[in-house]
Amino acid sequence: MKVKEEKKEKKTAEQENSTRDLITELGLLTTGTDFESDVQYINIIGSIEGHNVLPPDNKATKYEHLIPQLIAVEENPKLKGLLVVLNTVGGDVEAGLALAEMISTLSKPTVSLVLGGGHSIGIPLATATDYSFIAKTATMTLHPIRTTGIVITSETTFDYMRKTQERVINFIEEHSKAKRDEIIWLMNSNDNMSNDVGTVLFGKEAVETGIIDQIGGVSQAIAELRKRIEEK
Repeated sequence: MKVKEEKKEKKTAEQENSTRDLITELGLLTTGTDFESDVQYINIIGSIEGHNVLPPDNKATKYEHLIPQLIAVEENPKLKGLLVVLNTVGGDVEAGLALAEMISTLSKPTVSLVLGGGHSIGIPLATATDYSFIAKTATMTLHPIRTTGIVITSETTFDYMRKTQERVINFIEEHSKAKRDEIIWLMNSNDNMSNDVGTVLFGKEAVETGIIDQIGGVSQAIAELRKRIEEK
């Protein structure tokens, strides 16, 4: 009897450690609860980390962690849809666009919800889903592509940055109701932010420009996703 109790305690401890590791690394809770869902929930929080590792004190979403989760949504027959929850300051443009492309090409219903902020490359990620929501108090910052560190100041470098910016603009235009001219104007506005170029859009403004579909929260996002799953 004592051996069985010890094994049971050891198994419980291992499950708790596994759960703690998942929450720390991915923001996911897959054990420790009896609740099972046919919907995959993915969080995109903090900075989006790409090829370069961010400092340890930065809250980051690692794109190599999200790629297998997105593939699982497509491949796993038990998963019927995807809810993407965003509260991000942006980050690596290449990684963000890669994730946005993956989300937009899933065959299963997808819905996004912006809470707090969906800034910079977070905007294409929010628009990548079939339908998008934003909280009333959330904001989105639309600005031109920028870089830090040593830059070779040649025409080729500037051309590459312009082309990268075009990729972002094209994606937002193709996956939202926003007009191309307005996206470019908002992105390059110099009278909205005191010490930067770009525009801060509050929840209602993001909907009015057509970047986001609707004001809403968790219940609205899940209801919309469930409706789309049933229709499909």
